[in-house]
Amino acid sequence: MKPYLKNLTVAIALVASTGFSQIKDLDFNAVESKVIEWRHHIHQNPELSNREFKTAEYVAAHLKSLGIEAQTGVAHTGVVGILKGKRKGKVVALRADMDALPVTERNDLPYKSEVVSKFNGQETGVMHACGHDTHVAILMGVAEILSQNKDFAGTVKFIFQPAEEGSPPGEEGGAKLMVKEGVLENPKVDAIFGLHINSGTHVGKITYKPGGMMAASQRFVINIKGKQAHGSTPWQSVDPIVASAQIINGLQTLISRESQLTKEGAVISVGSIHSGIRFNIIPESLEMIGTIRTLDKDMKELIRSRMLEMVPTIAKAYRAEATVEIQDGADITFNNLALTKQMVPSLQKVAGMDKVIEIDAITGAEDFSYFQNEVPGFFFFLGGTPLNRSEKDAPSHHTPSFIVDDAGMKLGVKALTQLTLDYLKK
Repeated sequence: MKPYLKNLTVAIALVASTGFSQIKDLDFNAVESKVIEWRHHIHQNPELSNREFKTAEYVAAHLKSLGIEAQTGVAHTGVVGILKGKRKGKVVALRADMDALPVTERNDLPYKSEVVSKFNGQETGVMHACGHDTHVAILMGVAEILSQNKDFAGTVKFIFQPAEEGSPPGEEGGAKLMVKEGVLENPKVDAIFGLHINSGTHVGKITYKPGGMMAASQRFVINIKGKQAHGSTPWQSVDPIVASAQIINGLQTLISRESQLTKEGAVISVGSIHSGIRFNIIPESLEMIGTIRTLDKDMKELIRSRMLEMVPTIAKAYRAEATVEIQDGADITFNNLALTKQMVPSLQKVAGMDKVIEIDAITGAEDFSYFQNEVPGFFFFLGGTPLNRSEKDAPSHHTPSFIVDDAGMKLGVKALTQLTLDYLKK
């Protein structure tokens, strides 16, 4: 222990056992209630992708109150804060995503979302059904801690990102647009860290994976054109609904028979089918929308090429016509191997050796990958399941009953702070 620590009282003791440099445990206890308050406010006022105007204002006002330089309007509604330490050094970026989802909340909470908005022309509830409210609140907490403890060498860039869930049709957005607009420059970022709350992991745990951790995602749209007829005379029709059923079977056969599942997993899911408006009319057309998830670049290209070949061919067999559009979403979230090895001990300091767990890759996707394509990055999951609830019974992300425990956020603040200071020291 350094000599000057001997003169400090227990009440303001530095957390030497967890490696925090010049940051008191008291700081984290004091900020925890604020983080919870911020999270509840953001949860109660959710905004959809590229429409995070009030959230951005809330974040920017907080950063400015801390004396942190805040840039607004980045990639539409993004906010970037820049905090310089007392000495020159490396630049580390910390990222939190801000957008909510078109989901109507079913939880009975005092801060339940009652917000209603339009999504794809339909009225829907809006909810933070993936925990981005916790990410924003956690990063606001880290900003407060570090702004009060600037005795470090280097610069911290706080990136509050819009549209992680995907920008509206016809708009750019998310991490990809932030990179395009130069968010990793001026000053140039040396490494980036990010986290995601997990409703299926107990509070107090942190999980991660070196290398490919999360899947690449793609969005596909299939349009089928047939011939309309009365439902009583199907032989006079070219039924796009029947053709779509066979296309769906073909897509699943593509996964089970052509994907190397022993190498890496792959998923094709149809999430929306729209066709017809009346019970006794076979419609003329049909639209299918879905997602592709892959954990291997070669498999991603294989599925893409086979879908472009297979779908029109199946439709033709049923006398219909079909087109396929495939749009890239996120790339594979790849944790830099050297950086991961370097930083996992930092997580172990704050959570405990037995609470930091390496996991298998998952087929969820994250556009944090676009930052990782440019600079070394490390992304991890933060437990959010209440300790009195089974992890298996926890509601999943993107559902109306999704919920995470406020108690998990303090560890998130500690983890990002620890990663930042340890990285800047090396």
